[in-house]
Amino acid sequence: MQVLKVSGMSCGHCVRAITQAVQAGDPAAEVQVDLGAGEVRVASLLDLDQLLAAIREEGYAAEPA
Repeated sequence: MQVLKVSGMSCGHCVRAITQAVQAGDPAAEVQVDLGAGEVRVASLLDLDQLLAAIREEGYAAEPA
């Protein structure tokens, strides 16, 4: 499972946008978002660079935790 620090998340819409962005590349991906901690945990076939790119394309700053 990859753990990412993501800034700019504040609501359910953010959770859905990030989840959908990751699952667009890997429909079987498991995505857990912790808004309070600013963390996204992902179990996916996508590599780290692909995950970061998908989240950044939605307008969020993302980096490995």
